[in-house]
Amino acid sequence: MRTSAAQTVRDLPVLGVAVVWGSSFLAVKNVATPDSVVAMLVLRFGLVLPLLALFTWRALRRLTIREWLGGAALGLVLGAIFLLETYGAVHTSATNAGLIISLTMVFTPLAESALSRTALPRVFVAAAGLSVLGVALLTGGGGFRVPALGDLLVLGAAVVRTVNVLTVSRLRLVKSTDSSALTWIQLATATLVFAVVAPFVGPSPVSLAASYGAADWALLLHLSLLCTLFAFLVQTWAVRATSPSRVSLLLGTEPLWAAVFGITLAGDHLGPLALSGALLVLVGTEWGRRSAAPAPEPTPAPVPVTPGQREPVLDRR
Repeated sequence: MRTSAAQTVRDLPVLGVAVVWGSSFLAVKNVATPDSVVAMLVLRFGLVLPLLALFTWRALRRLTIREWLGGAALGLVLGAIFLLETYGAVHTSATNAGLIISLTMVFTPLAESALSRTALPRVFVAAAGLSVLGVALLTGGGGFRVPALGDLLVLGAAVVRTVNVLTVSRLRLVKSTDSSALTWIQLATATLVFAVVAPFVGPSPVSLAASYGAADWALLLHLSLLCTLFAFLVQTWAVRATSPSRVSLLLGTEPLWAAVFGITLAGDHLGPLALSGALLVLVGTEWGRRSAAPAPEPTPAPVPVTPGQREPVLDRR
């Protein structure tokens, strides 16, 4: 009984990460416009980088030049993910964004299967098909028509995220690099690129910060402190305190929370067919994630999750 209660207590922070990640799409829609996306990303990660450095500076000092360069290269990919995902969230509903990005859970095993030339279980293929059908219904507004621009951008983010997962899992240099230090370098590289580009595509980060009111700053701090820093710290702790499969199960509820926030707070309206599509995405991605997951290891590796990656970074990474 005590063991069960202790496990529940350990699960709550991880579930909290899934909840705040699910809320991030709605927060982005309220704190950014198509013109201010890049500047907002500079502020979001510029706020968290000094705090994250407090936990990673020892590891950063031990890195070699090659590891710094490798992390910077991956930071460019991570920056592309954030750009596609954030622009997509601005141009579509919070519900759609949260559900579409969850397709990474089925894209990654499909891509891994293609590269390794190994067949996936039929049940996973069925789950993947269910998810794709769900997205078609969801983004078609209840009919089979061309998805909106935002939907396509978020779908692109899911594809690039899959590429990033596969790249990280295959780079020997990355496998031997401290993951917390790698996270910092990736975020710092993406932020630097955003800062250089921002004045050419919209307001500068400084002018955007000056224009923000109290509500805007509250949302920005939510994205920085909860969706990034809190998520990083909790997952760093969670892979040591509980099993990787349990962490994955809890984080997999993120699209559900995105739909909850989108429908209840943003007023996203889904017709009968679109609602059916949303349910198919939730069922398909969860079914696929469970059927493709490897058997849990006796001793989980203490490796944290990269903020923005939104799936557990375990030994296979």
